[in-house]
Amino acid sequence: MVFGQESTASKQVSTFTLEAPQLQSTKKIWLYLPKNYTTSTKKYPVIYMHDGQNLFDAKTSFMGEWNIDEKLDSLNAQVIVVGIETIDKRLEELTPFVNAKHGGGKANNYLDFIVNTLKPKIDATYRTKTNAKNTMMIGSSLGGMTSFYALLKYPNVFGKAGVFSPAFWFNRNELVDLLKQTKKFDAKIYFLHGDNEGDPDMIPDLNQIENLVNTKRCECKKLNKKVLVKGGQHNEKLWRDGFVKAYLWLN
Repeated sequence: MVFGQESTASKQVSTFTLEAPQLQSTKKIWLYLPKNYTTSTKKYPVIYMHDGQNLFDAKTSFMGEWNIDEKLDSLNAQVIVVGIETIDKRLEELTPFVNAKHGGGKANNYLDFIVNTLKPKIDATYRTKTNAKNTMMIGSSLGGMTSFYALLKYPNVFGKAGVFSPAFWFNRNELVDLLKQTKKFDAKIYFLHGDNEGDPDMIPDLNQIENLVNTKRCECKKLNKKVLVKGGQHNEKLWRDGFVKAYLWLN
């Protein structure tokens, strides 16, 4: 958060709070509606994104916002974005399994909140396309890992994911085992990572996951894309700069 910084969120962005009984907390939710939402009667696909505080507003961002609202406005994108704020318990909420050294492991509760509390509210309040084909999840680092995990845990809810700089190292063995046990995998995935992220295991981990995904379906379907950014570091710049291409490919 940058003190003294003016809000940079566009008029397309609003926020609200929602009780999260699965997490025994209250969540701040960031909502982006397309420019023509109020003058239209159409229904829109939805993107659920982690770290809502970093998506739209420099005032609340940790190390710079992603400029999601401006980018989508410039595309005249016909999509709703729901950002879930993850600050105090980020490591717990964005990790599916407990790590022996770092703890965590409450992503099941976090995803339960999204699927069974947040998504029903969004679908009841706004004109959304509710099926998996039109429901996407995007996240970076731990959020990238959890976005991938959501495809395995809720294949009937999330049909697409943007997996940016995924911290697969945190739950590497558990995810590999789960993926090996998965018989059918039809989700569309956009993998994004840099070659200068500071984690020597990132590229081998991502390659292993992608190779396992490819054993679950024919590569001819072209359901996953992997982008390596030369000089790309583990930061908001990489994810901000890569968002539009990821959205357009997944869309």
